[in-house]
Amino acid sequence: MSHFFRSYILTYKTAPVAIREQAALPEQGVREFLQYMRKYTQATDVLVVSTCNRTEIYFNAEQTYASEIFTGLKLVKQTNTDLSPYFTLLEDKEAIEHLFNVSIGLDAQVVGDLQISGQVKNAYQWSADENMAGPFLHRLMHTIFYVNKRVVQETAFRDGAASISYAAKVLAEDLTAGIRQPKILVVGVGEIGQDVCLNLKETTRFQVKVVNRTIEKAQRLAEKCGFEFGGLNELAQEINKADLVISSVSGENTLITKQLVERETILSHKYFIDLSMPRSVDVEIESIPGVLVYNLDDIREKTNETVEKRKAAIPQVVSIIADAITDFDDWSKEMVVSPTIQKLKHTLEQIRKEELARYLKNAKPEEAEKLEEMSRSLVQKILKYPVLQLKAACKRGDAESLSEILNDLFNLEKVKERN
Repeated sequence: MSHFFRSYILTYKTAPVAIREQAALPEQGVREFLQYMRKYTQATDVLVVSTCNRTEIYFNAEQTYASEIFTGLKLVKQTNTDLSPYFTLLEDKEAIEHLFNVSIGLDAQVVGDLQISGQVKNAYQWSADENMAGPFLHRLMHTIFYVNKRVVQETAFRDGAASISYAAKVLAEDLTAGIRQPKILVVGVGEIGQDVCLNLKETTRFQVKVVNRTIEKAQRLAEKCGFEFGGLNELAQEINKADLVISSVSGENTLITKQLVERETILSHKYFIDLSMPRSVDVEIESIPGVLVYNLDDIREKTNETVEKRKAAIPQVVSIIADAITDFDDWSKEMVVSPTIQKLKHTLEQIRKEELARYLKNAKPEEAEKLEEMSRSLVQKILKYPVLQLKAACKRGDAESLSEILNDLFNLEKVKERN
């Protein structure tokens, strides 16, 4: 395992939604933060995973870079709030295990949530785009993708539909159980909004209308699901008609304000489910009689067959992850001795070429060919044993001492001087 892989994590388990939204970074924010890390730190393999439920910063470095990281977060978020007390530092194997658990869905608010896998892939892509993904992160992420594939193929962990969007649909069914044909308003058609609509489509008694800033996007989704659609200019009147509003709009400003809702007459209960991060529904609207707001922290797992199946598959998933981490651990240890192996190969190759040159002066072409083949084979055989011993030493944890011996024996630190 890399001796310097670390992560600062803030999740729904340790921070309320009010804090999480202050730490949440959209794509542009993540990219700006990655650029900041490249400019002001020596960290490599930087990955930033930021969703409605978590903000996590992974990196490889000898230092913890706490001061630089939280200063960078303040700059990107343009805030004076010190978020550092809400983050937990994980190191080495603990950090890697956590990233596996997040990426596979073990650490999700709704167990097995598929959405997080896509979000982690996006985060990795942004790191690669900003040249902050090195060999370590590339290998780690591709190991995670392979584990994801195994989990889908070999377990029931991803069977059925269970996600934040699905949980919102189940909550909507519970809240409107006493209404014959409840009117549902979906605000925003981003990734979560689309998932919400696809889940709502399954409940035929719902009358759903979708509104969005870009009306063409609302139209495409609504036609796909058999819903009505409109623009945000209709928001006030549509809130007035709706029994329940589900909002997943992205943006820094609150969209559904107390002032907006107060304009209309609330004759019975009106429910709001806020899936946005930062929040798009002002909690103050609960002071209006008959209005109730549910946010991400209020959405809990609904006991159903799907979730129980997923929970039953957790031991299998944990075992698959453990195997993958062991393999990755072996690889990352070997990566530490890789420079020594390369230097040894280079040194022996230089000796081979120098000695060969002496004997090839008067050699015939067929003799030269045989000498070339024989010398290459000899070097490969000489290399084989020290390389195997180095790899075995990695597993024992004493590769460093063997690397030093090889360095001394073959004067590997002087390799460049021989060129």
